[in-house]
Amino acid sequence: MSVRVRPTHCGLDAAVEVISGKWKVVILWALAGQSRRFGELKRLIPGVSEKVLFQHLRELEADGVVHRESHDAPVVRVEYSLTLRGSALNDALKPLGAWGREYLPERAEPVSEDA
Repeated sequence: MSVRVRPTHCGLDAAVEVISGKWKVVILWALAGQSRRFGELKRLIPGVSEKVLFQHLRELEADGVVHRESHDAPVVRVEYSLTLRGSALNDALKPLGAWGREYLPERAEPVSEDA
């Protein structure tokens, strides 16, 4: 069950609600195809604080897109991975990523003063 309390109005609104947050999409990409431990994610996502990474992982878990698995050992090991819903969300984000790669070179060009 999601931690969201605000009702959504359409599918796009619901999707944006799940990925809202500066680092959530980056977390989803980092988990694509393999599970990772918290420290690995922290290293793969420079600039994110531990507090925010932990918070985003918990929200993504509550929304059903990330699975958290704790392994009992002498030292507790926690791994995060995408659920089927999370993999589907990553697939849905691929066209958006392609659009961004195409758009970014245009943004890097200087804007004329006439525009």
